[in-house]
Amino acid sequence: MIDQYKTVIRTAAEHKTPLQIRGGGTKHFYGNPADGQNHVLLDTANYNGIVDYEPTELVITARAGTRLVDLEAVLNQKGQMLAFEPPHFGEAATLGGCVAAGLSGPRRAAAGSVRDFVLGVRMLDGKGEDLHFGGQVMKNVAGYDVSRLMAGAMGTLGVLLEVSLKVLPKPSAEITVRLQLDETAAIEKMNQWAGKPLPISAMCYVDGELFLRFSGAESAVRAAQARLGGEELAESEVFWKAVREQTHGFFQSDKPLWRLSIKSTMSPLSVSGKQILEWNGGLRWLLDDGNMSAETIRKIAKDAGGHATLFRGNESRSHVFHPLDPAMMKIHQLLKQKFDPAGILNPGRFYPTL
Repeated sequence: MIDQYKTVIRTAAEHKTPLQIRGGGTKHFYGNPADGQNHVLLDTANYNGIVDYEPTELVITARAGTRLVDLEAVLNQKGQMLAFEPPHFGEAATLGGCVAAGLSGPRRAAAGSVRDFVLGVRMLDGKGEDLHFGGQVMKNVAGYDVSRLMAGAMGTLGVLLEVSLKVLPKPSAEITVRLQLDETAAIEKMNQWAGKPLPISAMCYVDGELFLRFSGAESAVRAAQARLGGEELAESEVFWKAVREQTHGFFQSDKPLWRLSIKSTMSPLSVSGKQILEWNGGLRWLLDDGNMSAETIRKIAKDAGGHATLFRGNESRSHVFHPLDPAMMKIHQLLKQKFDPAGILNPGRFYPTL
């Protein structure tokens, strides 16, 4: 199958034919839409299966087309998990798509992002060359950490074939509590508690309520609950899955959805539209009510120390990702030129010039 991929890539490079790289397709909505109708689909979903799994070493290597549900089922049998809690957005979600999109779930602020757990990759570049980067241990990099560069690259630098990930043991106990707070107080409390030795694995503020998830040893979890108070949530797992997979009522809207990544300590933003806060206040989802332009939203995010991404509902076909400054864009262009000189891999999905 890899030889087939190589042939497709080399033929596309020779004829300057854009390739649309796709696994399960559950995140196809994310990113800039592909321009034109002459793209050739390179489907990686059939290249699947676990290559190597060492539970005692906390490392798993799998092919890019492996479904996340299958990968997590294997890990669950050994009491382990993908600690960055990746969103699936559908049963067909694959490991390759997970890494390429670079999205992490509610546990990200406590455990780290998908990029932090990538140990190594095998990939095909835009010339059809089979490349290996990184390995299966944390300290394996001399020079540029190319394997982690693939996280969030939207398939513009290479076709992922295999990925090695660090995994973690599942906590022995988890409970979620909720407290009634206004937004200002919630942001203050989230940042205050995040700086203390508390077993908080996720925070979410929505509709005037702050939800805290405690994870760890039973004694530590119960002690944190007693210390911070709040009403225990009966269906904790259901709530966090709804937030992660965006099936929560907040997301059930046809309005454009913005993803604002900013300083967690920022006070409530002066934006119109409904919001939900995650990651200690560092991630703020905004439903665009049409009263602000994209430029205004991005300026608000920039002034708050971050950036804004048009996550869903890009009907206007405006640029999805926050504009890069010229120096950073130059670095991205040089990387693109190095890995994909013919410019055929998911062109425009990340930025129009990439």
